[in-house]
Amino acid sequence: MSFGGGWRPYVSAASRRRSAESSMAKLVKKGVAVHPIVIDGRKITRTFWGDAWCQHLESFSDYANRLPRGRTYVRNGSVCHLKIDKGEVTAIVSGSALYDVKITITALPAEKWNSVKKECAGKIGSLLELLQGKLSKTVMTLVTDRKTGLFPLPTEIKLSCSCPDWAEMCKHVAAVLYGVGARLDSSPELLFLLRAVDHEELIEMDIASEGITASGSRKRIAENDLADMFGIDIFEKQSDAASPQVSKIPSKTPLKPLPKDAHSDDRPFTGKAIRELRTLLKLNSVDFAYLIGVSVSTIERWEKTRGALRLQPRTLTALRKVSAKY
Repeated sequence: MSFGGGWRPYVSAASRRRSAESSMAKLVKKGVAVHPIVIDGRKITRTFWGDAWCQHLESFSDYANRLPRGRTYVRNGSVCHLKIDKGEVTAIVSGSALYDVKITITALPAEKWNSVKKECAGKIGSLLELLQGKLSKTVMTLVTDRKTGLFPLPTEIKLSCSCPDWAEMCKHVAAVLYGVGARLDSSPELLFLLRAVDHEELIEMDIASEGITASGSRKRIAENDLADMFGIDIFEKQSDAASPQVSKIPSKTPLKPLPKDAHSDDRPFTGKAIRELRTLLKLNSVDFAYLIGVSVSTIERWEKTRGALRLQPRTLTALRKVSAKY
């Protein structure tokens, strides 16, 4: 089809957004779990890990020249879906059409990971400290080092987009790269999943600080502090009722019937009930954790636990809300 002087007709950002929302809604109806990137305000990232990811990419001249193309896209909600898995990021970005973006990242080399662990030994107080980015200057320098840290080098990143732009880093890919930083703000553990390493290996077993307890060979902050300060639920075998508190759950989630006897408000959740609910939703641990608003390791601990789970109020509300809809 010809468009006069050869240019496509102008389509406003609002019109593209409405079209994208309609298309994504159709995917949701087909059972696809959609995880959009939502930016509140002008600042794309707000935490240590999100900022560090973006600053690392911008430190390479080739990336720094092309990344700005994606800032407007990620800010205006054009990254309709973004999922981080082991070694790859998949996304859907709204442009003149919906484009599929795939970013493949090689696993962190074993020698580099071992070096990071060795250098950080005894310098990280707890898992909470690590994920919140409350690290000493020495550790921050180690984990974010341009060449020897946790972030990938350009040679370890492969970019792909279904759009007709010939450039390797089109604006859709650039938007997704910034979107990864935004996602790390809320789920910093996904960086380690992306690089195929276990972040808990950075926590040494030596315990010197007050309020720290050991589990196996890993140092952890006391359970109550971890739950209250970082919102991570800790399980216990005995039940413990909790009062509801509003929790944010993605509004566009595929719903399917849940057996009426699976759970009730007056009966505590068990590891078995969590596993059955996740199975019914056909979600992996990463997606289910995102839906409920907890870490992936929390979901895995829940499902291995026998008996009632001790849950944070907001998480209990989230689970009840999801259960009530199925």
